[in-house]
Amino acid sequence: MDNKIRYELEFPIHSSPQLLYQYISTPSGLQEWFADNVNSRGEFFTFKWDDSEERARLFSKKNGEKIKFRWVDSENKDTEYYFELRILEDDITKDVSLMVVDFAEHDDLDEAKMLWENQISDLKHVIGSV
Repeated sequence: MDNKIRYELEFPIHSSPQLLYQYISTPSGLQEWFADNVNSRGEFFTFKWDDSEERARLFSKKNGEKIKFRWVDSENKDTEYYFELRILEDDITKDVSLMVVDFAEHDDLDEAKMLWENQISDLKHVIGSV
């Protein structure tokens, strides 16, 4: 299996950081745009899409700023891969962006980026940022 490549994407979002944080940090918020179904038990989150299910551990969060999930294996052991959602706000213009940090295999990189673009498009529709 190829080692995965870390990549970052930045998406401008017309939203307050506080509202945006609710959509990236709670199961109900994530379920609105990220996955078909999101459940949490303690620090573990289960993400379901169609016929697939992935589990991640809430690795770190900074209220109103960022959240980081580390993917776990079938025994709930951390893998080396994670995804992070970070809210950026320009001090002068107050423009808000969402920074996505994720990993993909080299051959799947373009597809992974396109998937994030589609998911962030869904997020923008949900929060009225289109």
